[in-house]
Amino acid sequence: MKVIVLATLLVAAGIGQASAQMVARGEVKFNACKACHQVGDNARNAIGPTLNGLIGRKAGSVEGYGYSEAMKNSGITWTEADLAQYIYDPKAKVAGNKMAFGGLKDKQAVSDIIDYLHTFDKAPVKLHQ
Repeated sequence: MKVIVLATLLVAAGIGQASAQMVARGEVKFNACKACHQVGDNARNAIGPTLNGLIGRKAGSVEGYGYSEAMKNSGITWTEADLAQYIYDPKAKVAGNKMAFGGLKDKQAVSDIIDYLHTFDKAPVKLHQ
């Protein structure tokens, strides 16, 4: 039900049917991330940091979260490409990071998750098509 409501709102907001479907798929795929990460108005740091406003944010910069030295010193400012590489293989993108997740090898699922995370950006972001 939540996915249908989200997709409907995105279509109404003018994002388009294809993008709304990607976001809805991303919300479902993000369930694998929820064990450690939170998004939304009431999001808090948990096992992992909150992911609101992730794209464009400097890696290792969420206040109150205890990042690994590898993440804090990675020099990354998150782009879609960086995030896709990280979700695909976290240890290869940032060697020595503490995320226990082994990676998501389904590139469409990675893309859908990124589209979903864009819905938590501070300003509207044009989703890739």
